[in-house]
Amino acid sequence: MKVVTLMAERANDPAPTAASLTHPVSPDPARLEAATGIFQMLADPTRLHILWLLTHGEADVTALIDACGASRTAVSQHLAKLRFSGLVDTRKEGRRVIYRLRGGHLARLVAEGINHADHVITGEPPHE
Repeated sequence: MKVVTLMAERANDPAPTAASLTHPVSPDPARLEAATGIFQMLADPTRLHILWLLTHGEADVTALIDACGASRTAVSQHLAKLRFSGLVDTRKEGRRVIYRLRGGHLARLVAEGINHADHVITGEPPHE
């Protein structure tokens, strides 16, 4: 749970003034632990599916249930974990809670994971 706590604390930090796509830093123990926590959140097929759906835009619980086919309870529990870990944000729209990914790095990570899986499943050769 230490990793999740670190990610949740980071999610509450103010955004850096200059966001970038790349961060040329060596992976120190704190960064390795934070990255491992993110990969742990991605390691569940239902959570990964929810995150992949959110790469295409915001959605409420009902839309996510319909799209991924999991039960309301399961989707709600996964969303709570993703929210606690700082991977998704929410906003209210009337009585509905709308979920969205927190940041472009996560969207690209999810997309690359699915793209890599497509290569594995289809046998398409790797590329740079």
